Amino acid sequence: MFGMKFDEVIITLNKLLQRKQPTYFNSSWIRRYAPECYSFIQKNIRTCTGEIDWDKVTYALEWKLQRRWAPGHYKKSIKPYRDYSEVKLILKKNKEKLYVFIASQNLEDRRVRDIVSISLVRLAQNGNLSAKRELMKLINYTVDEWLYNYYFLNRWQGYRDELEKQIEGCIRRYRYTGSFLHYVFRTLEYAGRGISPFYAYSLDKTIAQDASKTIIESVVKDSETGRLELYNRKNYVNF
Repeated sequence: MFGMKFDEVIITLNKLLQRKQPTYFNSSWIRRYAPECYSFIQKNIRTCTGEIDWDKVTYALEWKLQRRWAPGHYKKSIKPYRDYSEVKLILKKNKEKLYVFIASQNLEDRRVRDIVSISLVRLAQNGNLSAKRELMKLINYTVDEWLYNYYFLNRWQGYRDELEKQIEGCIRRYRYTGSFLHYVFRTLEYAGRGISPFYAYSLDKTIAQDASKTIIESVVKDSETGRLELYNRKNYVNF
């Protein structure tokens, strides 16, 4: 397969995986059953930091095959460090498209968003705190859009600290090479089901039943529970 291209590698791997139907596969499996493809990937498909970019390879495979990717165990002992130069290498390649974290218009935008986010995830998992910080900043732009557009995620309003912990957990746990943003979205959706919506009230607002009184004038504290509520228990509001 002299002179093969990336698209040809993906076509070959798709056909091979379809034919052999392994329960899972990894780099060793590819090296054994598709040595030409492995050689091309090893020489040409590299991350900004010089490692083989298996995320790029597996992301290009058919979706049902992506889920069988099992890269193996990651190092448990990681020494944290800060190196923004590694982050800059990733951002520089897509500097004209970073708006995708604020507003993605189509499939191509979402693809770029995944490429950048997954690259930063891998750096963060390797201990780069600068990558984690940059990724948290970018993801929060996207999450803010989700909270506005999806009612079932809107309940995270008012629980920003917990939301940040969920995102950090996603960065730490992420192994599958599909869409990282999709993984974050589903995590927030499922984790948010047990959260009570947070309601904000103006204490200067008048009470519907008695326009002459404001909420602050009718707030009382329950001596047993310490909970604040309106004096009229039929229409109380918890604070």
